[in-house]
Order: sequence, then structure tokens, then C-alpha cells
Amino acid sequence: MKSTVTITSRGVVTLPAKLREAMGLKADDVLIAETTAEGILLRPAVTLPVESYSPKRIREFDDAEAELARVLARKGKRSR
Repeated sequence: MKSTVTITSRGVVTLPAKLREAMGLKADDVLIAETTAEGILLRPAVTLPVESYSPKRIREFDDAEAELARVLARKGKRSR
């Protein structure tokens, strides 16, 4: 599918709705723009959310794992 687009004075390019629908693109999707021998290539970027944990949150994880280990140990003793 080919489409003509216009670049605004601010550098904004609007992709036509039919093109966005054909490619499954929606608002706030991230695209990678790169130059190629044929021109500019736009392709969807794969983005993954990253969560940073505070020391307090890490301790909560550690405490939960320790509790799970205690529960599993008790169940192991019962099944013998």
C-alpha cells in the first residue's frame, strides 16, 4: 500500500487511517525511522515496560519467597 503524506513545519507526519489500520497501528505506538538506500523506512518498535524496584519492594519479594519456602517445607514434612 502506498500513501502520500505531508510533513508539517514542526516535522509531524500523519499516516492515513487506512495505512494505520492495515498495519495495526494505534495512537501512541512507537515507530523506528531509519534511512535506507530507497528512502525512509518506518517500522513498529518493540517496547517492553521496565519496572524498577525500590529496596523496600525487593525486601517484600524476599519476604514472600521466604514465606513460600516455609509453607513448602511444612507441606513436605506432612507428606512423608
